[in-house]
This record gives sequence, structure tokens and C-alpha cells, in this order.
Amino acid sequence: MNPCRPSSIVESGRAPRNAGGRRLVALIVSLLIATGCAVNLPGPTPPPRKAEANAGQPPRVFNARGPLPPRRAHQVIQRLARETSSDLLQRHLHAMEGIVSTPLRVNNSARLLIDGPQTHDAMYRAIEAARDSVNLETYIIEYDEVGQRFAELLRRKRSEGVHVNLIYDSVGSIGTPNEYFDRLRSAGVKVCEYNPVNPLKAKRGWRLNNRDHRKILVVDGRVAFAGGINISHVYASSSWRRPKSESPVQEGWRDTHIEVRGPVVADLQKLFVEHWFGHCGDIQKADYFPRLSKAGNEVMRVVGGEPGDNEIYAELLSAIERAEKRIYLTVGYFVPDPRTVDALKRAAARGVDVRLALPGVSDFWAPLYAGRSHYRALLRAGVRIYERHDALLHAKTAVIDGVWSTVGSTNLDWRSFALNAEVNVIVLGVEFGDQMEALFQQDIDQSDEIELAKWRHRGLTERMKEWFARQWEYLL
Repeated sequence: MNPCRPSSIVESGRAPRNAGGRRLVALIVSLLIATGCAVNLPGPTPPPRKAEANAGQPPRVFNARGPLPPRRAHQVIQRLARETSSDLLQRHLHAMEGIVSTPLRVNNSARLLIDGPQTHDAMYRAIEAARDSVNLETYIIEYDEVGQRFAELLRRKRSEGVHVNLIYDSVGSIGTPNEYFDRLRSAGVKVCEYNPVNPLKAKRGWRLNNRDHRKILVVDGRVAFAGGINISHVYASSSWRRPKSESPVQEGWRDTHIEVRGPVVADLQKLFVEHWFGHCGDIQKADYFPRLSKAGNEVMRVVGGEPGDNEIYAELLSAIERAEKRIYLTVGYFVPDPRTVDALKRAAARGVDVRLALPGVSDFWAPLYAGRSHYRALLRAGVRIYERHDALLHAKTAVIDGVWSTVGSTNLDWRSFALNAEVNVIVLGVEFGDQMEALFQQDIDQSDEIELAKWRHRGLTERMKEWFARQWEYLL
């Protein structure tokens, strides 16, 4: 068997049925690429920011009908500044204009969803109520009780005349048998395999190392979901009510999603439709972009990332660099690049309270130890680090100064920054920020703080694992 033949990854044995196995497959793919079996190896640094020719211009603010007049847009930004008692938003938004392609959207609602049961139940209800279209994009969709329930629901909605489109990642769902997708297709569901492992199935330029890590659901163009939660049994129970005897890597993963309504839904829909056209061909005709009315008072922005063009990275760095009081990051896979590490250290040096909630157990050891290899430098700079051991922490969220919040699929690692398609939803304002800070506090209450004095005395085996993982961190 030729080890450079992509299909050998699947044929060599039972396909992995957890995210760690999938990250291991991704690492194997990257190593094959690095040794000359393919191309598209990431560069030594994450992709640079876009040209900043328009940076410093007034932010674009849209409602359901289109862009607000400059005076009205200025009033929206001024109101946010007054409510937050912070210059962060004004400075950050002006700096990001011309760098991030999507505008701010007013008149939205945002609902924070914690863990799998709450998220999946909300998604089930939304799909049940669908009348025109269901667009689902996910990294993992498994052949288990959760995946079966989604499949049955999608087939039933298609039988009722609803247009149903599904994008799944070829590596993320590598353990799901073809029969699962064939049954969906036979029911009339349109199914697209993103960037197939088999190059003969690819519909565009084949880039084996580029993956679709997004999790998007848009129903009728009016309600949308995004975040870190896949369609898998590992989310079947809550992370907060776990039996002590239950293994944290089996189920009850700690993760976060967001449900949104209002004009911002169109931006998530646009990302889905663009991916479909780019990787799947023509899409079924439906009313994907209905006229959207006011759903609330939240000011939001959707930021999408593509391999080699990651706007989320620029947005997050900008918020960190302009933080005044607090930076709270919750990260499932923490393998930061030098620029992110420096930004966190500089923030701590200027007196910002920088805290990281990170996993203490993982489904794949290498990213865990690659991240730990940065602990000493961060702790010495004054960054506080917490590890959660009672559940597998998989969330990808941030809240800065209590007014800039994000929920999405993007980890703080090289794969998210350089190789994956990702999506994050940014919410500006105090009310949602308070919810995010309360959730962060719950996580660190369940975590153990890493203290520099004790960290210096960790064992040689641990240090060797960190060193070894660090050598491959840009492939993890």
C-alpha cells in the first residue's frame, strides 16, 4: 500500500470516531505533505493581516435594509461607547475597518447555548419549524444516536418540501459510513463532502490539508447557529452534571454555541452559500435571504476565515492589543503563534487581567503539550492559566473588557489560523459580555490554577512531551 495515497488513511484500519482521532489524521496528512507527498504546507507564520488602506475609517453599520447613514452609524458607536464606559470599542472598530470584510449589524438577538444538550435541542426545534430551507455545515457528523436523530429530522423536513443542504468535512466525518449520507441523498437532501480525502472526488483545486472546521446552521434564513459544537455523541450530556466515574473524554464535553436572529443571520447564510458554490456546485433555489426585521438590540458581526485568509485572527489580535481591563479566553486547542503570545504578554505587562481557561485533559495529547510548552513564558509575564480536568474543554470563546465577545469554531492554534475554514460571531455590548464573563467564571471555578512555582518543578517526562509537541505545533 502506498503511504502517500490519501485513501490509505481510510483503508488502513477502523476510522477514528472522536475529534482526537481526526486531529491525528490531520497531523498524518500534514506530515505526508511535509515529506513531499503533496503540497500546501503552511508557512512559518500565520497569514498576515489584509491591507490596511481603509483602516481608521468610520465603521460600516448595517440594519436589515442596508447601510446606516454616517450620522446614524456614528450614533450607534457612540451609544455603545457610553454603555460600556470604554474606549475599546471605538478604537477597535476604527482599527478593523478595511481589514474585516463584514460590517457591523444592528437589531439582532443573541442567545448563549452551553454544552451539547441545550444546543442540539435548540437546533432540533429550529429545524422542526423550518418551512423553506435548512442549511447545515459541520466538521463532524457522526453515525450515532445524535447523528441519526439529525438525519431522521432532515429527511422528514425534505419530505415536507423543505430544501435541505448539508456540507460536511471529509476528514472530520471520516468515521461516518457512506451509507449514512446515501440515505440522506435518497431522501432528496443535497449532500456535499468538503475537500474529499480522495482527490478523484474533488470538484476544485485539491488541498488535502485544508479543512472545513465551521459549524453553521441556518433555518429559513431567519435563525442561525454557530460555535464549537459538532453533531456527535460526545455532546450527549452536560459537562456540569457529570458522574465522577465517567471518563471526561467520552461524553459531556464542555462547549459553547450561539443562536442569533436578526440581520446578522444573512451574513452566516452568505458564508454557507459561498462555500456551497465554491465546493459543491449549484445550490437548490429557495428563499435564502428573506427580508429580516428587528429581533433585538445587539450589535454583532460575523467573521469568517478561509485557509490562508483568516480575518478572525486579525480581529482577535486587535481586541487583545486594545484591551484595557480584562482578557478572558476559553480555548479547546491552545497552540498559539508567537504574535499571539506576545500580545498576551504585552497586555499583562500593561496591567490587563489576562486569564486563560484551557483543557487539562484532551482527546489528543500533542496539542495539549504543545500549548503547555508556552506556559512558563506566559506565567512569568503575569498571565493566569487555569486547566479544567473534570470535563473535556472544547469551547472557543473570548470576552474582552466585558464588552467585546466572540463565540465560534476558531481555536488559538496554527491549524485554525492557517489551514481551516472557520467562523466566529462577535457580539458588542455589556449585557452579552456579562453572560460571557459569568460563564468564564464557572469554568475557572471548576478548574485548577497553574502556579509558576509549581510548574517549574514538573517532571522530565512532561517536559519532553512539551518539547516534542512544540516541534510540530504548526501542524497540529
